[in-house]
Amino acid sequence: MASEHFDVLIVGAGLSGIGAAYHLQKNSPGKSYVILEGRDAIGGTWDLFRYPGIRSDSDMYTLGYAFKPWTEQKAIADGPSIRKYVNETARDYGIDRHIRFGHQVKRASWSSDEALWTIEAEAGGAPKTIKAKFVMMCAGYYRYDEGYTPNFEGVADFKGQIIHPQHWPENLDYAGKRVVVIGSGATAVTLVPSMTDKAGHVTMLQRSPTYMVSQPAEDAAANWLRGVLPAGLAYDITRFRKVLFQQLFFRLARARPAKTKERLLGLIREQLGPEYDIDTHFTPRYNPWEERLCLVPDNDMFEAIKRGKASVVTDQIERFTEKGLKLKSGQELEADIIVTATGLNLQMMGGTELVVDGEKVDTGKTYAYKGAMFSDVPNLVSVFGYTNASWTLRADLISEYACRLINYLHDYNLDQATPRMDLEDVHEKPFVDFSSGYFQRAKHLLPKQTTQAPWKQNQSYVHDMMDLRYGVLEDGALEFKRKPAPAGAEAPARAAEIA
Repeated sequence: MASEHFDVLIVGAGLSGIGAAYHLQKNSPGKSYVILEGRDAIGGTWDLFRYPGIRSDSDMYTLGYAFKPWTEQKAIADGPSIRKYVNETARDYGIDRHIRFGHQVKRASWSSDEALWTIEAEAGGAPKTIKAKFVMMCAGYYRYDEGYTPNFEGVADFKGQIIHPQHWPENLDYAGKRVVVIGSGATAVTLVPSMTDKAGHVTMLQRSPTYMVSQPAEDAAANWLRGVLPAGLAYDITRFRKVLFQQLFFRLARARPAKTKERLLGLIREQLGPEYDIDTHFTPRYNPWEERLCLVPDNDMFEAIKRGKASVVTDQIERFTEKGLKLKSGQELEADIIVTATGLNLQMMGGTELVVDGEKVDTGKTYAYKGAMFSDVPNLVSVFGYTNASWTLRADLISEYACRLINYLHDYNLDQATPRMDLEDVHEKPFVDFSSGYFQRAKHLLPKQTTQAPWKQNQSYVHDMMDLRYGVLEDGALEFKRKPAPAGAEAPARAAEIA
């Protein structure tokens, strides 16, 4: 069966994939492309998760696209609004016509002789093969089919319902019921106040606290600007302000952790009062921004606690029981529904197996080039956003960089761009310097970084913008080549001579 051929193949039709397609259409308009999406809908994360209150944990002025202004009133948007926004973007720019749904990418194999990727996918139980010169991996960083749940003892004894937020049942009836949400991350902090509308009581059971910061769901200044300025200009000003604040706050937190911690806890104490046990339930064991902060829009979590509709228990689970959970302290939490908001299972590139010239690539043994490519892997970028700011900020920059690379190959009649690690004195560092459990569990899957450019991640939007958008491509670490000439043909000039 003959394979189809495209200049570029994009994996994933979520926030990153739709953005990548826009940049490709704008910056490399002559290139053919296709998007392979494993699910049956646009939106990725924002279509998958359907639990109560699902929302962004970043403001939409930075989580949204730079090229499409966010015009809704709420800056901290709910899942359906974000899903609508991504779908509108795909439709408005004709990107939806390039998507093939139900195509689960299994393997991507590079051939230097052909200077092509062969992508093997499965659609409707049948194998599909597509060839492409360049691949953009936009499949996110976690498994869509399975969330992470620890091995709890006695799970089978529990007589109620156990639900993971990644697989929320449609029309779940929790009216008047006792709900225990296990976890203290963004999902738990979203679920707890959202479920108090119907539940009898909601308890957040955490092993240890997470830093929380409250923010208005609506940005009054942004909404005012949109009323007096053109939508695009108002959006750009607000976006710049938000980016600047994110970067300054992160740097301040890392430079002055004690002061930042004091301020964050002080704000919570103002909400819950001096009698509440902040030390036990809201004081983490780590410094601010060693893990991602949890956003609390309009103080909803704290308001639910003050109303008596929600509570926080800080303890460890000994086992599940018929009626709920027995804790290490001896306390038993009774529940009708237990929600395991215990995290994600990370994976690289949607679980796609990478092969280069017959050799399987172990991504955990590669080095991340500019945080966008893998050492010794040609013509492939993998979109991985910021951990200390909105995902889309970096996703957009990586897509722009990919287009620069694609255009360079075209302009100089080249076929292959491959990052080559040639540092002699390498000081390795983890790809992500967060202590979060889901990153620690997946360290062996993530590429490594070093302390030297271009093999280090800066977690700095301004630095990445200058590097990915404007930096030189011929930096000595990126090798450019043409594919081997056919037998008997005159050998082409070396890439270095062309460049």
